[in-house]
Amino acid sequence: MKFTTTQENLSRGLATVGRAVASKSTLPVLSNVLMDATNGALTLSATNLEIGIRTTVHNVRIDEPGQTTIPARLLTEFVNQLPAGSIDAVLTERTQSLNLRNGHHEANIKGMAADEFPTIAGPDQFTGWGIELQTELFQRMVGQTAFAAATDESRPILTGVFLDLKLNHIITMAAADGFRLAVTNAEYSTGLDVTQSLVIPATSLAEAARLATGDTVTMRVRSDGNQLLFDLGDTILVSQLIEGRFPDYTQIVPKIHTTRVVMARAALTQAVRTGLIFAKDAANILKLAIGDGQVTVSAESSGRGDNESELDAVVEGPGLEIALNARYLLDALTAAGTERVTLELMMPHNPGVIRGVGDDGYLSVLMPMMMVTRQRLRAVLH
Repeated sequence: MKFTTTQENLSRGLATVGRAVASKSTLPVLSNVLMDATNGALTLSATNLEIGIRTTVHNVRIDEPGQTTIPARLLTEFVNQLPAGSIDAVLTERTQSLNLRNGHHEANIKGMAADEFPTIAGPDQFTGWGIELQTELFQRMVGQTAFAAATDESRPILTGVFLDLKLNHIITMAAADGFRLAVTNAEYSTGLDVTQSLVIPATSLAEAARLATGDTVTMRVRSDGNQLLFDLGDTILVSQLIEGRFPDYTQIVPKIHTTRVVMARAALTQAVRTGLIFAKDAANILKLAIGDGQVTVSAESSGRGDNESELDAVVEGPGLEIALNARYLLDALTAAGTERVTLELMMPHNPGVIRGVGDDGYLSVLMPMMMVTRQRLRAVLH
């Protein structure tokens, strides 16, 4: 294998596939990136067996075709340190050693044979149903839900985002971790013959959103139903799907409220960030006292002190006090993205609902910092 490319393009390609490289694995080859120059182009691939990413490197001249796998971290660190300009790469097949030259810089990196690298399924193997979304819509929906997925592997189904496609051209994404729920829905243009639903690992979905740079994102299911492909233009991402049935999250969303608060999202966000300085030493507990025309946000740390912020608000219904997780509230406000938000509340021990004013498709449900309510939520999710 022999090719010439630029430092900028090779560095960009390595950054694209880097998130799929296995950090810990019993298979050493999973710590490598596959470099394939056999079809008139240079492609880079990486996989941790749960997610696989393949991307095409631009502005490459292939002098001799070939394949190899090279330690991803070492290769990336070396290429990133090189100055801008041309890189010449030559593989010694017998030793699987890759020689890289860039001006006065040169390195020889030992690799492993390409035939040891797991196969990442290509687009031709994904013959099941598919859907195309505008990239802006896809990224917004992922940003409004993926953060709420569980990171605890004890309930694998909750580490994913539920994707539901209806015949009426409504797409819904939902995620929950036992303490919060985030839901968003929107219209899409591509029609389906039947209703479809699946659960995608939140990490895979977030990575696809990060890599999406074109106008559209195409998702297609493999015929056996256990993998999903994201076609992102010059890059494809293949993800395993999570088996099992996602809990009925609609049971968690309160059907009624007695108090409704409308306020500026930026002001509330600033108050929450300020309160978090003190709340982080007290289990992230943040108190919201809702009164006539205002909301008081406060936090207290027994060892550091306390703070209080008073915010103007439009309040409908009786006043009340509720304690919420400051970090979860901050995530929900960030996801809302609108100029103003509404808080719909019932009692201090009932879940609160956050919505974006002008975005009827988004809502986030937060459990108050009371154990009895958390136990109710966990019962539903189990």
